[in-house]
Amino acid sequence: MKASRLVSLLLTLQQRRSARAAELALLFEVSVRTVYRDVAALQAAGVPLWTEPGRGGGIRLLDGWRTRLDGLTGAEAAALFAGAAPEALAELGLGSVLLAAQAKVLATLPAPLRDRARTIAQRFHLDAPGWFHRGEELPHLMSIAEAVWEQRRVTVRYRRADSSVRRTLEPYGLVLKAGVWYLVAHVPDADAVRTYRLARITAVEPDGETFDRPPDFHLAQWWAAAASSFDRTLIRDRVRLRVSPDGLRRLPLLTHAGIRDEAILHTGPPDGQGWCEVELAVESPRVALSQLLPLGADVEVIAPAELRAALAALGAAIAARNA
Repeated sequence: MKASRLVSLLLTLQQRRSARAAELALLFEVSVRTVYRDVAALQAAGVPLWTEPGRGGGIRLLDGWRTRLDGLTGAEAAALFAGAAPEALAELGLGSVLLAAQAKVLATLPAPLRDRARTIAQRFHLDAPGWFHRGEELPHLMSIAEAVWEQRRVTVRYRRADSSVRRTLEPYGLVLKAGVWYLVAHVPDADAVRTYRLARITAVEPDGETFDRPPDFHLAQWWAAAASSFDRTLIRDRVRLRVSPDGLRRLPLLTHAGIRDEAILHTGPPDGQGWCEVELAVESPRVALSQLLPLGADVEVIAPAELRAALAALGAAIAARNA
């Protein structure tokens, strides 16, 4: 994106004071001609740049001139205007902080880049939750967020399916997954890091004690590993299917990427009608029934027999009701 590249070019020259066009072209993966066009755009925007030909020449920034965008890359500046989950920031009480950051960036950008930043905000928007998602009541989100930030222990009351438990936690971080907030916290009594759904926390009591967050704990990495492990624990059974060419195209929409890739890898050759045998990893036959139903007449269950019978019975019931 040109706007982010222009900001990146400006910050690079501010750091280096000068650079050769070929070096900048290699850095930003563009042509030398594009670098000179970008320089011309910055000059037109009032940035004091000039070029010097020859062996010792290059592109130079006037000594002493600085933009106030120190520390921001072009991509980061652009991301401020791409609608980076504004609803999530608002829920954390950071909506005004985002607006203030955007205002400061706009105030310091040259006029042409300022217009491009506004255009980004008008053309790109992130809406994380899925369709028909209703926001959960989160009366304790702010209290938990403060404990995460201040590294303070909390004692929470957590609602389970048919009971409630009391836990002392050391909050490590918050994760927003498909519109649902989760707390990742260390449980001192068990010496384990666990995940808690924020909507099930019914009470929060500050403990008053601080804790030391492990310096080698990375929230994103831990979450990715935990999510992958959780997916694997759910997949306990396998089913064998025959699917039509159209069913094979739609099958990846019914399961996640890892299972999809494995199924495609072990898909048998098509028969005379183009149907293929597929082995699919599933959570259980009951869950598989709901996954396969959207395929309609484009799927035939080979095994297990209980899934084949259940799908046949459901199909017969649908046919009878709509006869």
